[in-house]
Amino acid sequence: MNKTIRRASVFCLLLVLALLVRVTWVQAYQGQALADDKHNRRNLIGQYENPLGNIIVGGEAITGSTKTGGKDFGYKRTYTDGPLYAPITGYSSQAYGTTMLEGIYKNVLNGSDSRLKTMMDTLTNKRAAPGNVLTTIDKDVQKAAYDALQGKQGAAVAIDPATGEILAVVNNPSFDPGRITGAADDKAWQELSADKGKAMENVALRKPQAPGSTFKLVTLAAAIENGLVTNLDQTTGIPDPYTIPGTRTLLPSEAGSAACNNVSVRTALRLSCNNVFAELAHKLGQDKMRAMAEKLGFNTQIDTPVRTNPPSKYPSKKMSVDQVAQTGIGQFDVQATPLQMAMVTAAIENGGKLVAPHMVSEVTDAGGNVLESFKDPKSQQVMSEKTASMIRDAMKTVATEGGGKPALVSGAEVGGKTGTAQRGVNNSLAPLAWFTSYGKTNGKQIAVAVVIENSDTDRSEIGGGKLAAPIAQKMMQAWLKK
Repeated sequence: MNKTIRRASVFCLLLVLALLVRVTWVQAYQGQALADDKHNRRNLIGQYENPLGNIIVGGEAITGSTKTGGKDFGYKRTYTDGPLYAPITGYSSQAYGTTMLEGIYKNVLNGSDSRLKTMMDTLTNKRAAPGNVLTTIDKDVQKAAYDALQGKQGAAVAIDPATGEILAVVNNPSFDPGRITGAADDKAWQELSADKGKAMENVALRKPQAPGSTFKLVTLAAAIENGLVTNLDQTTGIPDPYTIPGTRTLLPSEAGSAACNNVSVRTALRLSCNNVFAELAHKLGQDKMRAMAEKLGFNTQIDTPVRTNPPSKYPSKKMSVDQVAQTGIGQFDVQATPLQMAMVTAAIENGGKLVAPHMVSEVTDAGGNVLESFKDPKSQQVMSEKTASMIRDAMKTVATEGGGKPALVSGAEVGGKTGTAQRGVNNSLAPLAWFTSYGKTNGKQIAVAVVIENSDTDRSEIGGGKLAAPIAQKMMQAWLKK
């Protein structure tokens, strides 16, 4: 054989061998990784090749699927009352991915979760029938909050303190996730993404803000647990006018100095006297204040299973004495979500025991067989029963004699705490109006937190009792009157 031809043949043989080695490597070792790669369009097409499983509220599906008539995607996601449930479902979009429960349980809902496969599915390598996600949301409480928030900018959360079940998660403004489920919904996406995506912002779970005077419940819990407060009705000896420790700055209270001078803790909570709670925080110090806050969920990412990211915050960095005092009234760098403040109230109502909050009860396959159950959540005794009882007693006074009167539910025990958190340089932004409360009757109980971010009401009238408490009342009534 010609020498040149022989060399060319050997070279070609080596190229074929290299190709065979490469193909074997890709198929045998990299095949699964490539198949699972998020950029593999076949996976996306497979997700929407068939109808998706559903997210369930009260035994009824709040999601669905409809045929597209397109070549790549056989179906797309649909939503019943999309804006009402958007903070819970999130969206499932052919172009923009998935969020919230749609994202967390994407593989269950599209049938690719290995737990869904039958033996026949495994043998034929066929995508399994999709599963379903059963939520703890109560449609009546959810709707009551949603309707009450219309015309306002804010959010609300409700929890069953005894079980940790989240009964409602509501944001206003909200959005319709059905507008962006298709592959060509660019215009709707741009509209929803405007103003840094504010329309899709999950204020209830993922936007910690200054909790204002609602945080005084945490301060009071720390004070009782550490022996600073032993009697709700004994005068505290704390003066008003009150100078913030380490400064020459007076700390005013809305009720005025005469009303807040040397008052009892019960009166201080009812009138929301800043001097009392700032001084309690000052005496407790940063470490004891932070320890109580962290027991209640601050500084921790909470999975509901939707993750609270960023988490609610009590400052960890070393603070000056004046800053610690300000944290006692829910200012300085203290931040909380409505979920977090509902957790605080839930623990107080539940005898000091905090049950892990969750919005999913079960995840099932197509036949109803349970893949995951959340019906036995973790719980922790975060304060003594005595402490919780004393705080409830004081909260009842807020509801019956103080700013929480608009939250009263006929025939039910109600306790609450108002809050107004200042915002912006020199209070240039509208304050946040907060209200958190518990209600119980006939063996049922509920804890609620509401925040109103904006209002056309005159600044002097902005307060949790006037704006947020009526919303909490409607939510509690919807649950307790069932």
